[in-house]
Amino acid sequence: MKLAFIIVIILGIAAFIGTIMIAGKGDANYREKTKRNSINLTVIYAVVILLSLIAVGIYIKMYT
Repeated sequence: MKLAFIIVIILGIAAFIGTIMIAGKGDANYREKTKRNSINLTVIYAVVILLSLIAVGIYIKMYT
């Protein structure tokens, strides 16, 4: 079960880093236009990671 928890964390971190790396590329006008989208994606990742951790915790509590 620890392995599943670690995999979820690693995938979340990798997705977050990938998003930040992609969002950092481009010219100045592109950055200004996509700033809000980057913030929205960051919030979405934060919520998904939080919900994933809660789901793993519930799973562990119920089935172990």
